[in-house]
Amino acid sequence: MPKITTPAMKKAKKMAAKRPLKTGFWHESWYRLRRNKIAIVGMVILIILIILALFPETFAPYGEDEQNYSVSLTFPNKDYPLGTDNYGRDILSRLIYGTQVSLKIGFLSMSISLMIGGFLGLFAAYYGDRIEDLIMRIMDILYSLPSFLMAIAIAAALGTGEFNLILAIAISYVPQYSRIVRASALTVKSQEFMEAAYAIGASPLRQMFKHMLPNALAPIIVKATLGVAQAILAAAALSFVGVGIRPPTAEWGVMLSAGRSYIRTHWYIVTFPGLMIMITIFALNLLGDGFRDAMDPKLKR
Repeated sequence: MPKITTPAMKKAKKMAAKRPLKTGFWHESWYRLRRNKIAIVGMVILIILIILALFPETFAPYGEDEQNYSVSLTFPNKDYPLGTDNYGRDILSRLIYGTQVSLKIGFLSMSISLMIGGFLGLFAAYYGDRIEDLIMRIMDILYSLPSFLMAIAIAAALGTGEFNLILAIAISYVPQYSRIVRASALTVKSQEFMEAAYAIGASPLRQMFKHMLPNALAPIIVKATLGVAQAILAAAALSFVGVGIRPPTAEWGVMLSAGRSYIRTHWYIVTFPGLMIMITIFALNLLGDGFRDAMDPKLKR
C-alpha cells in the first residue's frame, strides 16, 4: 500500500531537517530566535546602531560640534541631509555621535543595575528567612517610588554629567532586577541539582553563581534587553529636563531640548532625534520580545 504524504507531514519533515543537530536549551533557543523574523529585524537595527556608535568618525560627515553659522537653521538638502541647528551644526553627524553616548549610557546603567540588583536578589533567594525579608522589604520600599522620579532626585543630588546620569539610572532600576532575579532563582533553588551541590559540600558562592544563576538566566536576559531600552529612554528624558547630559555633548535628549524652541518653524531639529530614540527603543523591544518567545518552554515548537 503506497504511503500517504500530506502537506502537513511534508512541512513537519522539512522543519525537522532544519533543526540543529546539537540539543539543549541554548541551542533550541537560538534556533527559535532565528526563526523569529521580527526579532531578527530588531537585532539587525541594533547591530547597525552599535557599529555607528563604535565608529562615529567613519560615518559622520562632520564633527560632533563643528559649527558653521553661515548655514545655521538650514533645511535638509544634499550637503546636510538632515539639516543644521541654530549653531550651524550638522544634525546627521550629531545623531551619529549621539548614538555612542545613548548606547553607552543604556548598556552601562543596565549592567550596573543588573549586577547590584542581581546579587541582592540571588543572595535573598539562596539564604531566605530573615535575610530575604530584610532585602526584599528594602527593595519594596524603593520599588514603590516611580523609577523616573527617583532618577531625577538622584541626578539632581549628584549633579549633571555622564557618570552621574549612569549612576542615577542604575540605582533607580536596582529594585526591578533584584525582584526578577530572586523570582528566577527561587524556581531553581528546589531542583535536584541544587540539593546535589549542597550534598557534595559546594560553597554558598559556588552554589549561587555556578549552579543557581546559570539556570535562571533566561528571564534575566529578557529583562536586561528591555532594560537597555528603558535606560536609553530615561537618559533622554533626564537630559531633556536638564538634569542629565549638558550641551554641547551630542545626546538625543539634549538635541530634543535644544530644538524645542524651533519646533514650529524648523520641525526637523526635533523630529530626527525623536525618530532615533523611537527606532532604538523599537529595535530593543523587538529583540527583547524575541528572546522571551525563544526562551519560553511553553512556546517551544
